[in-house]
Amino acid sequence: MRGSVLVTGGAGYIGSHTCLALIKAGWNPVVLDNFSNSNVEAVARLTELTGSDITILEGDIRDTLTCAKALRDYNCKSVIHFAGLKAVGESQSNALEYYDVNVIGSHRLIEAMRDVGVDRLIFSSSATVYGMPEKLPLDESHSLAPVNPYGQTKLVVENMISDIAKSSMDLRYGILRYFNPVGADVSGMIGEDPRGTPNNLMPIIAQVGVGRREALSIFGDDYQTVDGTGVRDYIHVSDLAEAHVRALSRLFQSQDSYIVNLGTGLADPGHAERLLGWKAKHGLEALCRDHWNCQSANPSGYEF
Repeated sequence: MRGSVLVTGGAGYIGSHTCLALIKAGWNPVVLDNFSNSNVEAVARLTELTGSDITILEGDIRDTLTCAKALRDYNCKSVIHFAGLKAVGESQSNALEYYDVNVIGSHRLIEAMRDVGVDRLIFSSSATVYGMPEKLPLDESHSLAPVNPYGQTKLVVENMISDIAKSSMDLRYGILRYFNPVGADVSGMIGEDPRGTPNNLMPIIAQVGVGRREALSIFGDDYQTVDGTGVRDYIHVSDLAEAHVRALSRLFQSQDSYIVNLGTGLADPGHAERLLGWKAKHGLEALCRDHWNCQSANPSGYEF
């Protein structure tokens, strides 16, 4: 066993797949989640998939004492931080909540890390920090100008992590920027099961396919693309999970902190390949197949 790692939001879509990848790589994930947009069933299925008893803690990252207790009780030496609100549209109508959860929550989590003496952090950021593309593909040198509160909160946290690491706290970090995770584990046992109306395209398509929704609405027909509709940078969630595991390992192998893009097209992943030895393995066909495999096997999601 390579040690315990606190995974905030570990019962969520990306978090649960990352926990699976961590276990396969010999890590012991400790899940901290408030279950506002996730389901404990995801972790139960991880136990079935791996044969490992996974620690599940219900708690909020805005509670410093809860975070510190989790780190201390389970001897966590690192944190992978997913927990946060993530819908662009919702962030525009409820910016106050987004800054509370994403920014203040991250601050209190890092405060807990300081109090316990944990100095390695992987932060799940977003390529939305780049704003409107000035060039494609987007690389890490692109200017940072997010155009919505969600992206702004991610950038604020990135800057906060960097500033803290430069000041009094010994903090090594990896910041991972990416756009649209899709797909599901090849087993079909875990996948994306958002509460309420999905904010992403693929879950809506899949839910229409199984009859949970009546139709798919397409917005915009005048983009400069082949058919006039929008183009997105999709990445298979299992590839993304593997990237987080490699990013964590890097923090134990080197004293350097870093920022990398993870993607398959619009976000240039070249730096991640050079630094982490990571490259997406799954193409569009595979991610559609795996997403549909999970949705069709679980037409009502994690609820039975």
